[in-house]
Amino acid sequence: MHRKMLLSMIATATFAAGPTLAQDLTGTLKKIKDTGTITLGHRESSVPFSYYDDKQQVVGYAMDLCARIVDGVKKDLKLANLETKLNPVTSATRIPLIANGTVDLECGSTTNNFERQKQVSFTITHFVTANRFVSKKSANLKTVDDLKGKTIVSTSGTTNIKQITEIGAQKGLNLNILAAKDHAEAFLMVETGRAAAFVMDDILLYSLVAGSKSPNDYTISADALSVEPYAIMLRRDDAPFKKVVDEAMIATYRSGAINPIYDKWFLQPIPPKGLNLNVPMSDAFKKVVASPTDSGDPAVY
Repeated sequence: MHRKMLLSMIATATFAAGPTLAQDLTGTLKKIKDTGTITLGHRESSVPFSYYDDKQQVVGYAMDLCARIVDGVKKDLKLANLETKLNPVTSATRIPLIANGTVDLECGSTTNNFERQKQVSFTITHFVTANRFVSKKSANLKTVDDLKGKTIVSTSGTTNIKQITEIGAQKGLNLNILAAKDHAEAFLMVETGRAAAFVMDDILLYSLVAGSKSPNDYTISADALSVEPYAIMLRRDDAPFKKVVDEAMIATYRSGAINPIYDKWFLQPIPPKGLNLNVPMSDAFKKVVASPTDSGDPAVY
């Protein structure tokens, strides 16, 4: 009799806990549950991560990963329907729009580092790149030292513009550094001769060169200025939401679903021009897939 009463009490307590747990949602999960919507921040020209195709649809590798995260959130919150809203962001606006609650996930090509972690949080790394520069072959710019006295461009609000500014000062290169609003504008400045080089993550440079009018006119530096782990951004100090997001990313890696997603964007023709970037998965990223990490420390990679 005593055991039956105990089991009955446990069952009653468990049943009663259900609605309470739903009411106890906080932060982003509560916002999503209450509104029935999740807002994704996307880029306009970060090929192949997040960009507009020829039909003005937002597509890309990071967008596909964010779609899997949205499915994970929908499942966790037991929502029959979850509306996905898209909000364009730039290098300069992406962090403020995450921090102020406008955007829930930033699906792009954003470097996870310790400085940014003071303002936002990051999920599991989804790509590992390096900071290099693109220039015209005719300019014969091989190393950072070759940039001395030149006009250089990078994208406003990126780690790249900060790094080249610091390196230029350390080496006394007397660089004239311009800030472009996005990657497309920065590359155009090299294309039209307004800048000698564009400093940016190498995967984005490869994409821009591949999509240019004369790909053979350009060269990307062998010199790497830094290692850059990319990750999807979310709000800081929101552990319940981050747990759901991280679990969706880890499941994507552990299940092997990451492989066809990666191949689709890096080893097959992509819109709008059907270009194949032909960038096999790096050893650094294979390591992340095997042992998922959200570290912002370049040494980890």
